[in-house]
Formats: sequence, C-alpha cells, structure tokens
Amino acid sequence: MSTPTRENAASRENTGTRENAGTREIEIAVGGMTCSSCANRVEKKLNRLDGVTATVNYATETAHVIVPADVSNDLLVATVEATGYTARIPTPEDIDDTLGQDYSGDELRRRLIGSAVLTVPVALLSMVPALQFDWWNWVVLALATPVVTWGAWPFHRAAVVNARHGASTMDTLVSVGISAAFLWSLWAMLLGGSGDPGMRMEMTLLPASGAGEGGMQHPELYFEVAAAVTTFLLAGRYAEHKAKRRSGEALKALLDLGAKDVAVLRDGVEERVPVSQLKVGDEFVVRPGEKIATDGEVVSGRSAVDESLLTGEPVPVEVGAGDTVTGATVSTSGRLVVRATRVGAQTRLAQIGRLVTQAQSGKAPVQRLADRVSAVFVPVVFAIALLTLVGWLWLSGDVQAAFTAAVAVLIIACPCALGLATPTALLVGTGRGAQLGVLIKGPEILESTRTVDTVVLDKTGTVTEGRMALVDVLPADGEDRDTVLRLAGAVESASEHPVARAIADGAAAGGGQLPEVTDFTNLAGSGVRGTVEGREVLVGRRSWLVAEGFEVPAGLDDVLASLEERGSTAVLVAWDGRARGVLGVADTVKETSAEAIRELRALGLDPVLLTGDNARAARAVAAAVGIDPDDEHVIAEVHPEDKVSVVRRLQEAGRVVAMVGDGVNDAAALAQADLGLAMGAGTDVAIEASDITLVRGDLRAAADAVRLSRRTLATIKGNLFWAFAYNVAAVPLAAAGLLNPLIAGAAMAFSSVFVVTNSLRLRRFTPGR
Repeated sequence: MSTPTRENAASRENTGTRENAGTREIEIAVGGMTCSSCANRVEKKLNRLDGVTATVNYATETAHVIVPADVSNDLLVATVEATGYTARIPTPEDIDDTLGQDYSGDELRRRLIGSAVLTVPVALLSMVPALQFDWWNWVVLALATPVVTWGAWPFHRAAVVNARHGASTMDTLVSVGISAAFLWSLWAMLLGGSGDPGMRMEMTLLPASGAGEGGMQHPELYFEVAAAVTTFLLAGRYAEHKAKRRSGEALKALLDLGAKDVAVLRDGVEERVPVSQLKVGDEFVVRPGEKIATDGEVVSGRSAVDESLLTGEPVPVEVGAGDTVTGATVSTSGRLVVRATRVGAQTRLAQIGRLVTQAQSGKAPVQRLADRVSAVFVPVVFAIALLTLVGWLWLSGDVQAAFTAAVAVLIIACPCALGLATPTALLVGTGRGAQLGVLIKGPEILESTRTVDTVVLDKTGTVTEGRMALVDVLPADGEDRDTVLRLAGAVESASEHPVARAIADGAAAGGGQLPEVTDFTNLAGSGVRGTVEGREVLVGRRSWLVAEGFEVPAGLDDVLASLEERGSTAVLVAWDGRARGVLGVADTVKETSAEAIRELRALGLDPVLLTGDNARAARAVAAAVGIDPDDEHVIAEVHPEDKVSVVRRLQEAGRVVAMVGDGVNDAAALAQADLGLAMGAGTDVAIEASDITLVRGDLRAAADAVRLSRRTLATIKGNLFWAFAYNVAAVPLAAAGLLNPLIAGAAMAFSSVFVVTNSLRLRRFTPGR
C-alpha cells in the first residue's frame, strides 16, 4: 500500500477534508442562516446532489458533508450559495472563528448601541405630547431613518433571502412590520399633511379616522414603533449571538496539546525540527519532562509516561523497549528513543479531535419553539393584515382607517417578545448559574436536560480528586509505622514520579522534616533505593525486592493483595534484607461525591461510572459513592474511543444521556452525549466540547446544572406561551380597528417587559431545590 505524501496530507487537512475509500468528508462553514428552517433548506439542496449526504447544523453554522471523491469543493460551495447563503471551507488557522456569521458580535453591538441611542428620543418625542415642538416630526424622521435602514438591515436581508426561495420566518414579519410602519409614516409626512411643522400627535386608545369635524385629520406617525421594534430585536439577536457556542474551539484546544518540535535522530545526531516534518519511521529522543511528539514504539530507554492528558488517569504507565507510546503524553522519569509509527492526521490525538467534531456536527439542532410555528404564524398574520385592509376599504371606504388597522395588525404581531423570550431567560439563568459555578453555553442545551435519564460519570477528576495521595501505611508485625513512613518518604522525596511524590508528601505531612537521602538510585519500572540514617532503604515492586534477595513476610503479601483488590497502587518498603511495610497510594474520592450521587438520583438520573482504570478500583469507588457496583453501572478499562461508543450504546438503547468528565479523553463523549457537563478544573478541550461547565469542580454542581437548566427551559416556554397568547388576543382587536398602532407599539413593548420580568425570577434560583 502506498503512503500518501506529507504534502497531500497537509493539503487535505487545510481544506477540512478526510478521504475514505471512494468518498471524502468535508466541513463547510455556512453563513447567513437565521433559524433552523434555513439549515433545513441548505441541507435539502446539498442532498439533492448525486451521492452526497449532508447534515447542516444551525447551532454551529456548519455543514458536515460526505461526497464522492470526484465531487469538487467548488460545486459544494456554489450549491450552498445558490440557496442564498454564504459558504467557505474553513482552515485550521481560523477554526476558532465564529464561522458563517455575516454579522459579528462587534457589528451587532454597534448596530444595537447606535439604534438604541437614536430610538430613545424618537420614542419620547412621539409618545409624550408635552415634548413635541415645531418641526419635531422631521427630527423624528431624521433619527428613525438610520435605525430602520442600517440598524434593521440584518432583518431586511434575511427577509429578502427567504422571499427569493418562497419561505418566510420571523425575520420576514419583523422586516415587513418595520417597513410598513416607516413607509406609512413617510407617506403621512410627505403626502398626508403630517409634515406640517406645527403638527402634534396625541396618545389615543382608538386609531384616528380619515376625517373628523374639522375635515381631514393628520395621519398618525409610527416612527417610534418602527425604531423600537428594531432596537428590541437587535438586543435579542445580540444576546443570542453572545450565548451561541463557538464550534471550533474544542479542536483548536486539542491541536494545541501536541508538541511543537522534536529532537530527531539523523545519523546518530539529534536535530531539532518542527513536528510537522516528522515522518513515519523517524527515530526521535524524548527527555524527562518532555511531551512525546507523535505515536510510536519505544526503541530504547525506560520511563514512566504520564498519560493523564489523554486518558485522565493519574497513574503513569511504565514503558520500555517494544512498548507503544502516544503523542502528547509526557515522559516523567527517563530518556526514551521512539520510532514514529503514526504522524499528522493519523495520530491518536488527531483521531480524538475528529471524534469531537463528528459528534458536534452530528447533533440535530434544537428546533426553537418560535421557529416551529413561524411557518404558519407569519403567513397567517399577513393574510389577516391583507383581509383587514380589504375589509375596511370595502366597508368604510376610509383609506387611513383601513391602512391604520392593517399596520396595527402587523405591529401588534411583530414578535419582539418572541425574540426576547429565549435570550433574556437564558441570560438571567446563565448569570445565576455563573454565581453558582455553572456555565450554560446556549439555548440548544436546555432541551436535553428535560428528558435526560442517565448520567455517565468519568471517575478521575470528576468523582475522585484526580491526584495520587497516600492512603495506607501498614507495617509488618513488630515494625514501627512512623519509622516505615519516615524512611520511605525520605527516599521517595528524591524522585519526581507521581507515586513517589504522594508518598513523600504524605510522610512530610505526618512527620515533619524528612531525613536526608544519599546514594539515591531510580530504577524505572521497579522502584527507588537510597541511604537514609545509615540504612539502605528500598521502596518498590514486590518482584524487584525478591530479585534483590529481600524476604517478604507472608502477612505483607496478604496486605499487598488486599490493597490492590481495593484499587490502590501498593509498594513495599524494605531494609536490612527484609520488607518492613506496605504503602498504599490511590486517587481519593471527593468528599461531596456521595451527596452529589444522591442528588442526581433524586432528579431521576441513573448514574453510570466510566473509567480507563481497572475494574477493581472502579467498583471500589462506585461502592464508596453509592453507585451500584455491577457491570451495568460500572464500565472500566475503556480507551478514549470506547467512551464515545459507551455513550452511543446507551443512546441506542433508548437512554437520554448526560456525560460528566474533565479530560481530553472525555471530549468526544461529552460532545456525543445529549448533555455534556465538564468539570471546570479539567482540560480546556473537555470544557469547550461540553454543553455545561461546572466551574466549582464539585460534582454537586452537576445536579444544580440540571435543575437550573430545567427551570430556565420552563421559563422560556412560559415566555413563549404568553408572547403568543398576547398576539392571539391583540390581533383581533387591531383588525377590528379598536387598537391604535401607537398603543399596539406600547403593548408590544409591555409584552417585552413582561418577558424580561418573568425571566428575572430565575435570579432567585437556590441550589439543592
């Protein structure tokens, strides 16, 4: 089999493409989508191409496409653009951008601030007669024009794009309502007599008719309605933009974990080169404390390799000649010479990165309640407005009354409250969550918390502390415990191995200043020896001590087996030809984990413990925190790829799965789960791949996160219900000519105030309730 050239592999990586037999997968950044119906339209268009399978994710604004190898990227981009949206192939350098955004957060912020500054005087002059002066109406026109044109441009553009393809969304109704109010007011100013410098406008409940006792009255102006709608909706859009999760940061964080350069052996001489120049078969040197540059096989040397970056497990793995090692892990205690077996996109780190992106793009975007009904709601409102116009013209012949009633229908139906229902509740809920150490990343996350029935818990760093600690000091018969601990701690204090550090720290904490060690020797994979207080002390594996001629009393063998059965790492301490005691080192369970499990059960969640550690240690931890220690609830000795499979298997069995983790190895599983929760003390990639971050690093925050998310979702649904109920009640009044559009605008503003006030109740959310 031929090996692809490094240049070709780099080219594919730079275009976001991965090739399989006869097909390739590609990620496309799609811009201009404003709701899930836009994503559905793009998806259908791509899937009409021969041999193409596409999934378009509105939340991440990307399309994951599987295409025949002969289908060009240009055709895919052109197909998306033909639907009225922008498309481009992202590169690794810009993967952390907000892909597909036509209007960045800064741009939306400028539009919001500018519109708000102009809208305030417009509203005051229009709604408070005492403030009106000669030519005030022309001042209002001048102030409202940039709001309705420049400020509302995102809504107008979306409405035009949708109209070109025979579709309508909330943006359509917003655009038409704003335009109708502004154009009517402009007509009234230029042709209807409302441009009179002495014109005054009263606040009346019922709309003015076309004629009165003094003849033709001035038509009402609705500039403040057009401007206020624009500003309110921009506020909602900006809040939504701030809440939306950025899709590429998990992969970027993953890529940053790898080594940047490597010491390659060329003709026996070390040469420092960038990792990108490393090829399969190259031999390279890894010194103590350095990251292993890529996946490979150890040629010579021994070391304890810290794999916690990828596996989340704290115990380093001893490796020697012939053992395999993984890129991005750290050699802690010895010099290694490694032969590269996989480089670039083939490494384990890159594969985990792909799992993260696949799991994210495979998630179906949440269908927001407002968008679900917009396909019916918007056409119905237009039909009612048109019928109102025709009906009034036919029954009364009064053009102003007819147009005023039609405009009132559009204005009262403008979904300002609908636009604010989700982001305001989200902002208040997430703000309260931040105070409690819970970060919720977006509205699409809340839906899952309602139906979650299973919570998968990574063991290390989530249920346990994630660091090694001395938990047992068991002397042989006739030996003094303090002496065993003091001598062992003195020898181990000269080593940097995590197990050694745990013993040394435990000894120092228990007995103060440790004695000096001389003639120290570290035998990788076996143990350490040194002279302390005139004695040669050895601390290490039983097999090593026996090989050195030391006697191990039968009672210590029983103690050793017992500690290992409980999942501890056990070592012997020996001097003067005989083993004197056993030390047990383990990752300790967090004090709050048992309480957290009880709270999760109270929420109706079934806890499952998932770990790369051995089954004995996993069952011991499960029993300690209240998880059933059976094969269904304790899944041990799993690799990073297996964690994703476990989550998928549970989902295929009909479970709705929440995943709680903290390591790089958890990132793909967090993204695959229906709800991903990352411990804030964990790795950046796990946090970025998750839906909710638990800043406190306390598992009890997971229960708080579920409760708060469910409460926030209930508030959003309540907001949406009352927003729609308001429209259902007010539209008939407007159509009947019983509602002045000015009052309609004020009522619309009141509905927004109601939504915000309802959302503010989330500030009173209390943990544990």
